[in-house]
Amino acid sequence: MASYKPLLSEDYKQTKTLLHEALPITGTIISGTYSGNNVKPYSHGLFQTVYDYPYASSSANQLFDMTVAYTTASSMSASAVVASNTVNSKKKLNMYNQMAQVLAGYDINGNILTLDENGNFNNTGDLIHNCFFLNFSRVLVKDEIKKGSFSMTFGVGTSSTAPFNATITVTDTGSLTSYGVNSPVGEYGILRAANLTSGTLNGSAGDPRCGLIFYQAGVVLLGTNIFAVSSSNLVTSNVSSSQRGLLTFTSAPVLSGTSNIAQVLASGSINDFNWGIRRRIQNIQFNNTTELNSTIYFCKIGSSEFNYSSNKSYLSASQIVVKSRQNQDPVAYFTTVGLYNEKNELLAVAKLSEPIKKDPNIELTLRVRLDF
Repeated sequence: MASYKPLLSEDYKQTKTLLHEALPITGTIISGTYSGNNVKPYSHGLFQTVYDYPYASSSANQLFDMTVAYTTASSMSASAVVASNTVNSKKKLNMYNQMAQVLAGYDINGNILTLDENGNFNNTGDLIHNCFFLNFSRVLVKDEIKKGSFSMTFGVGTSSTAPFNATITVTDTGSLTSYGVNSPVGEYGILRAANLTSGTLNGSAGDPRCGLIFYQAGVVLLGTNIFAVSSSNLVTSNVSSSQRGLLTFTSAPVLSGTSNIAQVLASGSINDFNWGIRRRIQNIQFNNTTELNSTIYFCKIGSSEFNYSSNKSYLSASQIVVKSRQNQDPVAYFTTVGLYNEKNELLAVAKLSEPIKKDPNIELTLRVRLDF
């Protein structure tokens, strides 16, 4: 069967559908379920990559890259310890510059802007000088992270063997209706410590801001202030004064002995920091987004149209085989709809789930959806 009818401008429309998928990433995977075999360090020491299976496996999927960085204005980079650890210091400075120029951009003088907690990127106030980054893979993020869906829980207990005796949850609550657009990589939201009830997190009493999330880029930036260096810097609803304050590292392959976050930032390598932080991530959860663009064609069939078939089997001895009497209405059955361009070239084919009867007493509108 092959009959044609032109489509008018009112016979089609463009639509966009957002599909979301919930993605929980458990701490057992992040901390190294497979004895660290699903966490891949690199000889350059600039970041680590976390996989869902041992990274040597062909079925392993990359989850995210992780690194830590600071600015030249950071007290960590100015520490006396850094003088004896120049290589690690330069790596952290370089990682900050690389991420900042991508996420924040440059000022009018060509200088890299410093990342800040309010997203102004104007190099004044609320600057983030010490931070770590999670760069999620495109396999997880798809087109973007859904605004308002991100949640990340950390263990902030003083014991590295039982870090989840006290926790703090970071979310992007409120970003669904309030988000920034002045980043070179697209839209971003402000991350906040959800269970912060009082005290200081970024220098302002009761202010829970602690980082940024870049939705299209799939990058999460968190200031290291969520792990307080002293017990007076962080007060949460479920963390007692005897539990909060110090991020301790005692597990190999990080620094020997017990170190707090300031010590590791100043004297440890990026790998040292990553190994310690990963063991304090209890859970990460967000919804990804797949943007599905569609064109919907309304193929309208009048009562006097498409009542006959050009298929050779439709006639027998010059008689329509579906008619038993001369005055009986013709009958045809639809099985396929083809979309053609102005040159009569076939571009797309839509198959019906079952043949549809058509005769002069029936008018039809077939809705054909083309996704891309």
